[in-house]
Amino acid sequence: MNSNKLLQYIEGYVNIVVEGYYIERFINICSNKQIDLWNLKRIDSITINASIKISEFKKLKQICKKTKCKVKIKNKKGLPFIVRKYKKRKVFIGFLLLIIIVIISLSNFVWNIDVEGTTSINPQEIINIAKEEGLDIGKLKGSIDTKKVINQIRLKRDDVAWAGIEIKGTNVKIKIAEADKKPEIIDESEFCNIVADKDGIISKVSARNGTPLVKQGDVVKKGDIIIAGWLEGKYTDKQYVHSQGEVTAKVYYTSTQNVELKEVQKIETGNIDKSYAIKVNNFQINLPKTLPKFQKYDTIETNKKLKLFSDFYLPIEIVEKEYKEYEETTIIHSIEEAKQIGIDRAAEQLQENLKDKKITNKEVKVKSEPNSVEVEVIYEVEEKIGIEEKIVF
Repeated sequence: MNSNKLLQYIEGYVNIVVEGYYIERFINICSNKQIDLWNLKRIDSITINASIKISEFKKLKQICKKTKCKVKIKNKKGLPFIVRKYKKRKVFIGFLLLIIIVIISLSNFVWNIDVEGTTSINPQEIINIAKEEGLDIGKLKGSIDTKKVINQIRLKRDDVAWAGIEIKGTNVKIKIAEADKKPEIIDESEFCNIVADKDGIISKVSARNGTPLVKQGDVVKKGDIIIAGWLEGKYTDKQYVHSQGEVTAKVYYTSTQNVELKEVQKIETGNIDKSYAIKVNNFQINLPKTLPKFQKYDTIETNKKLKLFSDFYLPIEIVEKEYKEYEETTIIHSIEEAKQIGIDRAAEQLQENLKDKKITNKEVKVKSEPNSVEVEVIYEVEEKIGIEEKIVF
């Protein structure tokens, strides 16, 4: 039983029969009003079977009136109907009260943590900092010092401009606003050099203040001073300044790819098998299920936390393992094919780093081995490489 079916069972649902000449219109209106119908099955041209939640069943009255359809309940399923059936039994009432007490007790703890607003920051890194400061799964909500957690996130991460924490139900949302990564701005009254932030070959130097230490054609390494923050005349002593200027260089980006002439590729057959487990905190119960019959398959695992309401998570997870069968196919490449594959792979990798930079030259080096081809693609890009660096005496 997956998590959706479990929730449907807890909330309760009814199996219905819908009759009428405008069945498609009935289904479309339900869809537009976000009324969830499942197990849809057409019996004939004017009759369908479907399932619907108890809470949404009453909404069908107006839709039936509009579409001139009739709805009959075939049977009722789920926990609410079992409760009604056995509500006179003392044992059941006691069990129900116990569940309510457990739910109320669980509501005092944190059972889920979400991180919002991150793009370049790994959310798990934020969760780890929060954990060090006492915000973790299973912690009492009243024991969490949210201000302390927020302060520590901002102290330990210079790429976080703002952080906030919102606690609702058993869910905690850590909201993050990432800081723009900008080079350090040095006040014009302070002395500084301009240094290379990348390796390259100088193509142009334009110094508005300071002393150029490189010229066209010079090779520089990252961290080398290219415009010094001082001036010195023939008859004057050295005078320190805030260097200013622009330095352009040829920067080289390289990617090397090794392509086997005989490659084994995976091709999915489309056959899928699944198994499920229930996880309560760190304790996992595997539901009865044999391993897939496939000889070769990839396993994809997904975890879904159960919740009663939008922000009321339970310390229970449904673990789904999906097994996708594949077959192995051997492909023989010619040297030219392998070379082109290598070039394409290298270009794709390089483009991720280059973005909008203009490529001025491209070089491809190919080295053939008995069983493979090694392709090295080199892009020459002309770009500015100077950043300010404060002079420390």
